[in-house]
Amino acid sequence: MPALRTAIRKFRIFAVAGFIGVLSAAPSYLSAQTPLDQAWTILQTGAENKSKDQQVMTMRVLQLIPGNAKAVSLAEKALQDKDTEVRGAAALSLGAMGDKSAIPQLKGVIKNDKEGSVALAAAKALIQLGDEHGYEVYYAVISGTRKSGEGLVGDQTKELGQLLSNPKAMEKMAFEQGMGFVPFGGISLQVYQRIQQSKAKAPILKATSIKVLAKDPDPRSEKLIVTALSDKEWLIRAAAYDALARRGDAAVLPDLSAGLKDEKIEVQLTAAAAVVHLSTISKQSE
Repeated sequence: MPALRTAIRKFRIFAVAGFIGVLSAAPSYLSAQTPLDQAWTILQTGAENKSKDQQVMTMRVLQLIPGNAKAVSLAEKALQDKDTEVRGAAALSLGAMGDKSAIPQLKGVIKNDKEGSVALAAAKALIQLGDEHGYEVYYAVISGTRKSGEGLVGDQTKELGQLLSNPKAMEKMAFEQGMGFVPFGGISLQVYQRIQQSKAKAPILKATSIKVLAKDPDPRSEKLIVTALSDKEWLIRAAAYDALARRGDAAVLPDLSAGLKDEKIEVQLTAAAAVVHLSTISKQSE
């Protein structure tokens, strides 16, 4: 019996030690994820975050992942979110991603969503996707009725009327719909205005310049943008990840993984979208 008790005690010790070993190994397992897996984890977490701001930022950076079914699915799900800004950001990214499978969902938003700003976002997305149905909401803003003769839904008319009579509200809507020239799509109007009002105007100028260079085919510009990934200003880092995603050169993919651990969530989310997009391009070229 003493020998049996000793054996049982040893077994318990080994079992507990083994369990602790598994727990201690968990972080290293997570850190062993590929950059692509980490990127999707960041985006999925952002889409499900309790913070409205993080959800909106996540929806905005999805526009950097065109033609990706998983990204489209995240945005389509967000069209049902209770928050107006989240729905609007999701609609805009669906248009920018260029996936026409989202057209029925966007038409449903125009027909049923009571928020005028969300209807406008869905309308812009439909126009980007080549569906002329999107023009109806803009027509209704001016005439008060759709081309079909139907009125706008619920409070859409009231809200759009308030937007038209409120310059600040119009500025916010224009910013969110990408009508203004902004450094990159992941920041909110409030953050942008705060930076504009501060004494440090240089980050905006540099970030805006990086956005322009996103379309410059000169490889020297790409090297310059890669260098900006480590800039001390988070706005510039985020703009650089945004620009590299839009350039579509998968060769810079190894340079992007550091952004997945950036201290600023705006940078982290933008880097994650860039990693997913360029990883897709890399696989297609294999």
